[in-house]
Amino acid sequence: MPPPTRELPAGARRVLVAGSPGAGKTTLAQALAARLDLPYTEMDALFHGPGWVPRPEFESDVDALLATGRWVTEYQYRAVQPRLLATADAVVWLDHPWPLVAGRLLRRTLGRALTRRELYNGNRERARNWLRGSHPLWVVAGPRFRALRDDNAARFSAEADRRGLVVVRLCGARAAARWLTAQGNPPST
Repeated sequence: MPPPTRELPAGARRVLVAGSPGAGKTTLAQALAARLDLPYTEMDALFHGPGWVPRPEFESDVDALLATGRWVTEYQYRAVQPRLLATADAVVWLDHPWPLVAGRLLRRTLGRALTRRELYNGNRERARNWLRGSHPLWVVAGPRFRALRDDNAARFSAEADRRGLVVVRLCGARAAARWLTAQGNPPST
């Protein structure tokens, strides 16, 4: 794999933001989309139907998003990851250390449960959801954190070697904030 860069390709129109749960994918993707004047679509909102049931339209909605040719979104959900990666101009990989993502995820999870804020399609964080093996807490709390990181590294490396995918690898909150600031200011409204 070519060494990770800090530069997005000029005219990038299809950008993925990758990382473990709690890395800040959604936050960075929204801010980056504004700076690049590209539409942002949240993968979680496409995936989760009412009652946390996966939406049957998820994959076709992702295909429709990819067909637009202009987007920023998160790299998640195994069923669509190959399509997302094959279509992207660049990946911004938030490869943060475990203590950072574990702390963020715990604060986010508890905060959502306490405020009962609606997330996607009427869903709210509840303590009973924490028992599900698919809950992000379990991804970060166990060996899946390292496995996810290794899997991302292998996939991004393969795409970089195969077709020259640009991979921007950011390690730590300060590095991500500095990098985002260097991408310019969002358009004024």
